Amino acid sequence: KDRAALRAEAHHLDVTVHVGQHGLTDTLLQSLNDALEARELVKVQLGRNAPVTVKEAAGQLAEQVGAEVIQVIGRKTTLYRYNTDLERKADGKPPWR
Repeated sequence: KDRAALRAEAHHLDVTVHVGQHGLTDTLLQSLNDALEARELVKVQLGRNAPVTVKEAAGQLAEQVGAEVIQVIGRKTTLYRYNTDLERKADGKPPWR
């Protein structure tokens, strides 16, 4: 999908995954992976005590789960990974709506 269209869609999303003081743990990666499988487009928020910067975290998370960084704004980043196995809605709306 077009990056600008995905950024527009991400504007209305709630944060799905939170990165806390323990950073990028295996549990966090599994939660992110599950969220990407279910929704494709996921918003991630880093806490103030997170041991990495938002840009570093976005790059590392995207690399480790095979996703694409759509945007980084403030302490939030949005990741996208297309899922061929995900059932599409009959009305054509994306799975994150």
